[in-house]
Amino acid sequence: MSERTIQDRAAGAIMGAFIGDAMGLGPHWYYDLDELRRDYGEWITDYTDPKPGRYHSGLKAGQLSQAGFILRLTLESLVASNGYHEADFCRRMDEELLPLLDGTPISGPGGYTSQSIRELWRQRVQQQLPWGRTGGNADDTEAIERTLALAVRYARNPRRLAATITANTILTQNDPAIVSMTVAYGAVLGMLVQGHALNAQLSGKLMRLVNKGELPFHHITSDNLQPPRPGDPDPSHAGLFASPDALLTPSYMAAAAVDPEIRIEPAWKVAIVYGMPCAIYHQLPAVYYLAARFHDDFEAALLHAINGGGQNQARATLAGALVGAQVGLTGIPQRFIDGLENAASLSNLANSLAAQVESA
Repeated sequence: MSERTIQDRAAGAIMGAFIGDAMGLGPHWYYDLDELRRDYGEWITDYTDPKPGRYHSGLKAGQLSQAGFILRLTLESLVASNGYHEADFCRRMDEELLPLLDGTPISGPGGYTSQSIRELWRQRVQQQLPWGRTGGNADDTEAIERTLALAVRYARNPRRLAATITANTILTQNDPAIVSMTVAYGAVLGMLVQGHALNAQLSGKLMRLVNKGELPFHHITSDNLQPPRPGDPDPSHAGLFASPDALLTPSYMAAAAVDPEIRIEPAWKVAIVYGMPCAIYHQLPAVYYLAARFHDDFEAALLHAINGGGQNQARATLAGALVGAQVGLTGIPQRFIDGLENAASLSNLANSLAAQVESA
């Protein structure tokens, strides 16, 4: 278990996510790596302005994208309500985000609106559907990028963590597989905030929570994924999600990161190995790999996430949260905080949420 305080790890996770989001603002969604290098040089090391005509054009280095805007809104709701209150979160979305959108991709805070938020706008604003009938089938990490705040808030209460992340995710994404992977990421982040290591043993700890009924995944094997023996009690555990496999991915990636016979060099090429697109099943393996390989080096994890191109903003946000939880706020290089717009207010939010974690 980490010797850092739980408050330091919690605040580190939140600030790590904000930093990752802002770092991705300039070089976001370059699938041609030669073009990325021509525009930003061989190695991106700091916040950058988006190029004219690219995503987020007109914004400045250190600012947040719309995903960062929504994460901040989620934090403000959690802090004001001392926990997750869906009505408050939905009211803030209705009042503070949706009026700024027009249903098109290049609009709203951050200069770009994701597929699931565009669909939310159509259902809430155009069709005036109630919350709860607004989820769509986008397969990206949109919900994780805000529910990571719930994972931090309820890090000490896995049952509440899973329930609130599920409830919040289905407001915009309702595919069961996507929801299960979103909850699994939150469960991993919660464990890191508690002080557990992202290693080959972490998934076993998560599976024990499944067997205790604290994480809502179906489980059909005995301990250590071994088959049941004749005469053994039925090992199956029925859960909301059909398979626990999303909880196994992190430890496989962590094992790969330390296996001397498995080398991804340079590490940013993990984006090529697992895929550069936005889909959650491309993003999470790369995120877990980077967060395990650079568990004690926030800068290395962040820069390799960014320099891999593609959907590097989400990759950096999610890896930034996981590594931020491992190194704590005190382990994040000060230059990344100094370069973040509104860093003081974001740090205050992060610390306010961190102060609530003990009471989760």
